[in-house]
Amino acid sequence: MFSKILIANRGEIAVRIIKTCRRMGIATVVVYSEADADSLAVEMADESVLIGPAPAAQSYLVADKIVDAVRQTGAEAVHPGFGFLSENAGFARRLAEEGIVFIGPNPHAIEAMGDKIESKKFAARANVSVVPGHVGEIDDTAHAIHISEEIGYPVMIKASAGGGGKGIRVAWNRRDVEEGFPAVKAEAKASFGDDRIFIEKFIESPRHIEIQVLGDKHGNVVHLFERECSIQRRNQKVIEEAPSPLLDAETRAAMGAQAVALANAVQYDSAGTVEFVAGQDKSFFFLEMNTRLQVEHPVTELITGVDLVEQMIRSAYGEKLPFAQKDLKIDGWAVESRIYAEDPYRGFLPSIGRLVRYEPPTECEAAGAKVRNDAGVREGDEISMFYDPMISKLSTWSKTREGAIDAMGMALEDFHIEGLGQNIPFLAAVMDQERFRSGKLSTNYIKDEFPEGFWGAAPTPFQRDLMAAVACAMHRTITRRAAPELMRDDWVVIENGDKRLVRVTNGEALNVEFLGEGRTLTLSGIDWRPGRPVFRGVLDGRPFAAQVEPLPEGFRVRHRAASAKVLVLTPRTAELHERLPPKQAADTSKMVLSPMPGLVVTLDVAVGQLVRTGEAVAVIEAMKMQNIIRAERDGTVKAVNAKAGDSVAADEVLVEFA
Repeated sequence: MFSKILIANRGEIAVRIIKTCRRMGIATVVVYSEADADSLAVEMADESVLIGPAPAAQSYLVADKIVDAVRQTGAEAVHPGFGFLSENAGFARRLAEEGIVFIGPNPHAIEAMGDKIESKKFAARANVSVVPGHVGEIDDTAHAIHISEEIGYPVMIKASAGGGGKGIRVAWNRRDVEEGFPAVKAEAKASFGDDRIFIEKFIESPRHIEIQVLGDKHGNVVHLFERECSIQRRNQKVIEEAPSPLLDAETRAAMGAQAVALANAVQYDSAGTVEFVAGQDKSFFFLEMNTRLQVEHPVTELITGVDLVEQMIRSAYGEKLPFAQKDLKIDGWAVESRIYAEDPYRGFLPSIGRLVRYEPPTECEAAGAKVRNDAGVREGDEISMFYDPMISKLSTWSKTREGAIDAMGMALEDFHIEGLGQNIPFLAAVMDQERFRSGKLSTNYIKDEFPEGFWGAAPTPFQRDLMAAVACAMHRTITRRAAPELMRDDWVVIENGDKRLVRVTNGEALNVEFLGEGRTLTLSGIDWRPGRPVFRGVLDGRPFAAQVEPLPEGFRVRHRAASAKVLVLTPRTAELHERLPPKQAADTSKMVLSPMPGLVVTLDVAVGQLVRTGEAVAVIEAMKMQNIIRAERDGTVKAVNAKAGDSVAADEVLVEFA
């Protein structure tokens, strides 16, 4: 077995690979950019090598620097993780020429299947049904428009070397192609160092189902069943699960056989994923093959018990697969939620910054469920604008799908992050939706269920009770410490403006009586003290965790996707509170604000120019994604406060109208 492996990646996947290498007794080397000098991966690795500035094009994408680091450290093999150089056949071939083992498929397989254009040509020659599209290279925007109109809208504009949701746009008309084609080319060049683009028909209301394959260098290939990856936003997977709630045994076997046949045809010898677009009628079409480890591999590991990173290493070393297809079985159900540094209340825009607090749920196995959290960060780390906005991948397992979803809901309750926007409330909202729990999924799910964006969820009756009880318990604890002479039993609780009379008394637990409603709840197992951001307890027999924050007046309490400002007042104070005038929001109607922190790529208006509603005003780049900022009203430009190349903060004024 290898004695030392170099990991040509960063973040959570670098940490993930290190963990398996440690278990196998293999020393590790991590390369890092200047932005990652203090990262968890660097701390955990046995050795680390600086390879350049923060931009990936100057560090993680430079093959010469990776090879130099291998030579410097004496590593025998390179694991590329996912993204960066993981699907670059030239890099794999370069390593082979240097006598360095590439922990991934052979260069021929990468060329045949890893390149999105070539894979479709290969599949067509192999009589595999593929989505209609143009599989040749595209010269320019005019050519892209011509192709799109031949195929028929809507179409998907996609980077050939793409992955991770980067370099993808759906175009519904000519204007979308005019704007989207250059944006995709720019994203592809920045993220993958390859700006080739292809266009295919966009199938509406499909499901995204992928088959995990695994091969060795002795001609053996197996599949490890499927993952459902239909919950996507901007073509970026958000929630994955294994197996798929759509498939029956017959369809699963058919998809698995087709995936194995494709892998065998290119002598595939590592972990890879064959992706399909599936109809609700269980029809399916080959979409592409990712010739690398997938981000969502933990759910497959949880239902099969197979460590995919270990098997990649063993295959690269020349070992045979330790199992045949008949040995693999599905055990239970697993769900993964991607925790992103993005603000769901602002259109899911990137939210870079420092993790002032980072308290994930405890990884454990209890009560028939497992909790796993794959992360490359610690409290105090910075989420940089230069890389993906992923903070961690939270996975849960149980014997049933309902059990795995319930476990995920509880784990999300228990996950606390401060310092930047994050999508945990949104993920929790999906877990609670009846449509998701029923398994009626499609890649349009988020657009269908949240057409106006995400604004949280209205509290259920249980959550209203929970918020009132939590606020009363917090208020009682703080009052007892700070001013015990003010302790009393009768209070007025105001939740988002709704008034309720309560009586709070201590017994073996805290009893909260809602006067006038004829109900008394019992809050027990309280785990909270002032300064802690998570309140844990059991309300009438139901365990919960709530995110809590003291405010200048009252508390902010969030349970899953529901949030409320809760005041606990004396009757007289509550009476006076009603007389306070409401605070007026600032008027920003004549301004175009940057919705996120990032880099100004272009600012396309000038003073005196007439701008119409919907016209592009600027392009802001963050997390390797280019975001088009449009005018929300007609107006004449009065001032332009930024220029191309400037770094801007969230809510910074870009343009002012007269």
